[in-house]
Amino acid sequence: MFTFVCLLVFIFLFYRFYQYFFPIPNINSNNKYVLISGCDTGVGHTLAIRLDQQGFHVFAGVHLHDNIVSLKNKLSSKATVFHLDITNSEHINDAFELVKSKTDTLHALVNNAGIITHGCIDWIPLELLRKIMNVNFFGHIEMTKRFLPLLIRKRYSRVVNMCSSTSLFRFPNTSAYSASKSAFQSFSDCLRREMCPWNLHVSIIEPGTLRTTMTDGYEHSWRNLWHNLSDDIQQRWGIDYLNSVVNAGVNSPFIKHADDPLRVVHAIEHAVTSTKPCVYYRPGWQAKVIYVFYWLPTWLSDFILRKAMNFIPADVQTNQLSK
Repeated sequence: MFTFVCLLVFIFLFYRFYQYFFPIPNINSNNKYVLISGCDTGVGHTLAIRLDQQGFHVFAGVHLHDNIVSLKNKLSSKATVFHLDITNSEHINDAFELVKSKTDTLHALVNNAGIITHGCIDWIPLELLRKIMNVNFFGHIEMTKRFLPLLIRKRYSRVVNMCSSTSLFRFPNTSAYSASKSAFQSFSDCLRREMCPWNLHVSIIEPGTLRTTMTDGYEHSWRNLWHNLSDDIQQRWGIDYLNSVVNAGVNSPFIKHADDPLRVVHAIEHAVTSTKPCVYYRPGWQAKVIYVFYWLPTWLSDFILRKAMNFIPADVQTNQLSK
């Protein structure tokens, strides 16, 4: 057994050395067009700038009009910044016509736009669940289907989908986000296997928690959800439960030591520029830790989470006291 482990370590180290001394070459960015959604801030914003600097023709979709000018000022004249709401079919059709007017071949589509909310399943209204599913899943599906003809006009184009490590391991209080990302990951796997005849690469990005505006609004999203709950739900859970969950989340290592978004940008860059992009990218320490959790026995991972989130709702406390 020891000899086998040593052999695996040797093979791994040899492979790493080989990668270092004989890196896989990147593609030539000349006359290559890349479309990115969700470029207002964070990963998409930085990615658009970096790919533009590398010589790609970047189409950057921005959700808020106010962010169009600020991003334009950071990009070269080759780049195109436009308003894009991926939940709006008219916007997607307009984006298609815009891209089609400049090229009939798309090198890469980066489905990056996304939103998140936290909260117990009992708290989240169906309207919010549908909104998150529309942005994180259906919007990207429609974008992919619309631009597929431009992607498969040449071999070795690629689709890069921003999923999440929560699509593998689902933490409590992330049901809406995890469900949307799990659905998107399943779609990505099917797309990759169906597009093999056209040699269309499909890469899946699975980061953990990142230092972005999403994490900045963690407490606000919880308390905003709470204030909109009916009286009976608030009584069932209790304000102490809310405060305990919020305090634990804000002080958790996943929030306090959130990963650098640049790691995700570098991963997407590799998926766009490498002649041999990976299928799965798990940038940052959190993605790797969560991936380990994914392989744990269910009873063990559930036990760890129960110990870490040992908060008792008011209704349960009352029933325990009455016995």
